[in-house]
Amino acid sequence: MSTYDLIVIGAGPGGYVCAIRAAQLGLKVACVEGRETLGGTCLNVGCIPSKALLHASHMLHETHENFEKMGLMGAHVEVDWTKMLGYKAETVGGNTKGIEFLFKKNKIDWLKGWAVIEAAGKVKVGETTHETKNIVIASGSVPSTLKGVTVDNDAGIVVDSTGALALPKIPKSMVVIGAGVIGLELGSVYARLGAEVTVVEYLDAITPGMDGEVQKQFQKILTKQGLKFVLGAAVSGVETTDGGAKVSYTLRKDNSEQMLEAEVVLVATGRRPYVEGLGLDKIGVALTDRGYVKVDGHWATSVPGIYAIGDAAPGPMLAHKAEDEGMAVAEVIAGKHGHVNYDVIPGVIYTMPEVAAVGLTEDAAKADGRKIKVGKFPFMGNARAKAVMQAEGFVKLIADAETDRILGCHIIGPNAGEMIHEVCVAMEFGASAEDLALTCHAHPTTSEAVREAALACGDGAIHV
Repeated sequence: MSTYDLIVIGAGPGGYVCAIRAAQLGLKVACVEGRETLGGTCLNVGCIPSKALLHASHMLHETHENFEKMGLMGAHVEVDWTKMLGYKAETVGGNTKGIEFLFKKNKIDWLKGWAVIEAAGKVKVGETTHETKNIVIASGSVPSTLKGVTVDNDAGIVVDSTGALALPKIPKSMVVIGAGVIGLELGSVYARLGAEVTVVEYLDAITPGMDGEVQKQFQKILTKQGLKFVLGAAVSGVETTDGGAKVSYTLRKDNSEQMLEAEVVLVATGRRPYVEGLGLDKIGVALTDRGYVKVDGHWATSVPGIYAIGDAAPGPMLAHKAEDEGMAVAEVIAGKHGHVNYDVIPGVIYTMPEVAAVGLTEDAAKADGRKIKVGKFPFMGNARAKAVMQAEGFVKLIADAETDRILGCHIIGPNAGEMIHEVCVAMEFGASAEDLALTCHAHPTTSEAVREAALACGDGAIHV
């Protein structure tokens, strides 16, 4: 029987980061993971493989749409789907092997198998029970199911995000159920690859919770790229056929029953925490009504010595949120002060253009009773964006009208996922819009649009 200071259950972004940080702080650490590779959903069948396909399909779009405009002439590029999937697999493999290296470097034991928590301080993996002073549950999440819809990734017709990353061929048509991040990212991949993609969403707008102006602009851009949208539609069932599947839905505005046919149906209706099989009910670990592990302000569960982070715990299901919690809880266990600022956690959609946000939306700030000022700047006024033919979208900065403190930022445009971080740093330090406006930005860069939006919160932007 092995004895540890900490056993982490799950080797996704939250789990492996927690294990590494705890080892750096001098703790004896093990990490339980039943997959054949480390990295969890994110690295194996989530963030990383999807970004590989997003990048590859964007390169295809550039060759077809923009190369000739730039004087790059040549044969029409075609897709070799097998090679593209190989590129995706190589990308995944390089990242997962990197985590194995980090585990060895930090002397972390990988306990291969699935964990059962027998009691506080006891984790069973296979036939062996390991003793530990602390346990961190970082078991992640799985795709949500939809009543009336049966997912079978092996059949390749009605699939979830995992199945959509490994289809045997590029379909001629696809219905995506759900207009959230996952549905729009993977839908845009297959639209660029030639599929006719229709997105069916229960609500009346895409990307629920996003700034209203960004939602409208984002939908317009995706529509121009070929995606079709059916909003306000409640899916009642999916029936497989010889050539694909039929999606039945009801339009909420008039209760009319409708139907769509496609070769592939992607169910992208969100994710739910995955804690099955851990034995939490037997040891008294409390869950929320939505199935998350209940935690306090230091990620401790209802059972002393057991903690929970990432998708298993309440909060946004984001890999970087899990990483922050992983580092913080490791520091708490090591006797230090762990901290996560939940008001400054960015979210990014990696379509083209990218969409990024942090902090309050305009509507949320107003609903909170705040007096605000809004600065906007379009990428049409940005020289770098125009030079690379990515001038759609804008930067929107929200600041307190009295203190000028930055409350939020919303970007739709080129490099949005990178640019959002200067606003995150500014918010972390309690900066004002004027602070951002007075900071020199290199020219020509797309980041200048952020400065211009900050200027627009004051006397006005320059280049519009």
